[in-house]
Amino acid sequence: MLPLSLLNAAQNKPMLVELKNGETFNGHLVNCDNFMNITLREVYQTSAEGDRFWKLRECYIRGSTIKYLRVPDTLLDAVKDEQTRAREAGRSARGSGAGSRGGPQRGGRGRGRGA
Repeated sequence: MLPLSLLNAAQNKPMLVELKNGETFNGHLVNCDNFMNITLREVYQTSAEGDRFWKLRECYIRGSTIKYLRVPDTLLDAVKDEQTRAREAGRSARGSGAGSRGGPQRGGRGRGRGA
């Protein structure tokens, strides 16, 4: 499963983010980009020691500072099912046009002029 496809499916869903420095952020995913930079809303931030808490309306987290992300298990299952369906649809679409080339190709390089 690709992480960015999971993050795109997780928009407006609850998420836990732990940073490399130990701080955690619980909120709803608003947006993400190709660098895994994310924006959360209605966020509860916890210090690395777990002794201080803050409530933030919105926050931006740079992707390079993220240690891990936690999303609901139901979302993981839904994205897996969606990717499986897309893969199967791609296979059936490729399978229908497989014999359209015909026989061996003639011509091309190495034949010389006028042969």
